[in-house]
Amino acid sequence: MPLKADPKGGGSNADGSLSQEYCSYCYVNGAFVNPDMSMEEMKALVVEKLRERGFPKFVASFFASGLGRLKRWKQA
Repeated sequence: MPLKADPKGGGSNADGSLSQEYCSYCYVNGAFVNPDMSMEEMKALVVEKLRERGFPKFVASFFASGLGRLKRWKQA
């Protein structure tokens, strides 16, 4: 999810600071909420959350397509 669309502005690092890389739906207190979630499952979650916030499906799908560029998925 784009951090600008995240209602919390991003996830939280272990020190409580705002993550500049991950959203609040997947990253809390410096750890992934669902560490075993596949990229395809995460894409579905991103689309769902963006749709809930009023984004058109094609825009939500576009944002979700960028997940492969995140460090989390490059390590997998």
